[in-house]
Amino acid sequence: SVQLDFYVMKPWDPPEEKLYPLLDDLLEDWMAGYRPPFRGTRLVGDRWSAESHRLRDFLARNQVPFQWLDVERSEEAQQVLAEAPAGSVLPLVVLPGGEIMAGPSNVDVAEAIGLHTTPDAEFFDLIVVGGGPGGLAAAVYGASEGLSTALIEREAPGGQAGLSSKIENYLGFPQGISGADLARRAYSQARRFGAEVISPREAVTLERKDPYRIVSLSDGTKLSCRSMILAGGVAYRRHAAEGVEALTGAGVYYGAAAVEALALEGEDVFVVGGANSAGQAALHFARFVRKVTLLVRGDSLGRRMSAYLVDRIEGATNVEARVGVEVVAVSGEGHLETVTIRNRESGALEELPARALFFFIGAKPYTVWLEGTLVLDRHGFVVVGSDLQQDGSWQLDRDPYLFEASIPGVFAVGDIRSGSVKRVASAVGEGSIAVRFVHQYLEG
Repeated sequence: SVQLDFYVMKPWDPPEEKLYPLLDDLLEDWMAGYRPPFRGTRLVGDRWSAESHRLRDFLARNQVPFQWLDVERSEEAQQVLAEAPAGSVLPLVVLPGGEIMAGPSNVDVAEAIGLHTTPDAEFFDLIVVGGGPGGLAAAVYGASEGLSTALIEREAPGGQAGLSSKIENYLGFPQGISGADLARRAYSQARRFGAEVISPREAVTLERKDPYRIVSLSDGTKLSCRSMILAGGVAYRRHAAEGVEALTGAGVYYGAAAVEALALEGEDVFVVGGANSAGQAALHFARFVRKVTLLVRGDSLGRRMSAYLVDRIEGATNVEARVGVEVVAVSGEGHLETVTIRNRESGALEELPARALFFFIGAKPYTVWLEGTLVLDRHGFVVVGSDLQQDGSWQLDRDPYLFEASIPGVFAVGDIRSGSVKRVASAVGEGSIAVRFVHQYLEG
């Protein structure tokens, strides 16, 4: 027997009338019902699981294509779960070759999918710690100017800026650019110039063994260098409201968490913060959700947010800005269900239904691993340059270079630096300028 779906009679001249329209119709019918199988990495988990959110966020921020399968909604997820070894716990990562990883760490997944987690060398002219805009700029300029350069990133290239849904005031991008896209471009640029990017790995100690500086990584690897640029940036501060810790990753998030946007269609979302990152996130989520409520502790939006964002938020039909309020509690069975806010002037409490809550509430520097090694200010930021001479922390006869920390040859740029301007453009500028002083240090 012949499996014949359709046939065409000859002659079909002219084909523009008797052949091409028929083929177009057949192809449209076929495409309407054809769903090609996904051949890449698949992630099976529960939408309200913090561990599932961790892996979704990790894969997305590292620009790894993957298919998300919700175990409560997807038949394919149930099939994968049935094929997994007995006792496997969610989330499951299914690699392109079919191997199933149960509850893996970020590093385990990174190694399995081919991310560069182990350095190829042990010694470099320059090691950059932190893959945010400042660190990526330093890696680009260092590698392009002939320095053997390694960049160590503990999560994903882009840092805190990589969590921004859109950056509209960065020079050269009049239509704006997402933090993830900016990070992807800078990462590719650094790699093209020969920088070695090691991710995800965390720097845990810094040692001074003149003339070298030695950094130890979380896996025990020790790397030596002649100079170092610290660009570890900052992380959003954790909120102390009742219930937040228990529901983090299950409706409560820090940063934009772009992977959650599509799943929130038709829901009510809250964004906490009064700076540009919070404003951009509110506008981003407004494209997908029913309503966004922006909660601001201050008495006005314009105090910390750029005017163009304030105007856009005030003109959005599904964004409500509430000023002079703070979150005091969140609650829910297994996932976020309500947010309780307090009016800071009257003290009145109000409980509101919520499906997701995103915090943008200030920053804490990533400098715990540097305590006792470098001079830090009272907030934990790295003290650099002439500020070191004011309290006698600088011991050399020469003046410290711009951005140079208390250990000669170690520089700090971007948000981690004491007194820095918290802007992407300034971090990029500092990262590139610091390389010039690295050259001066190495030549001295």
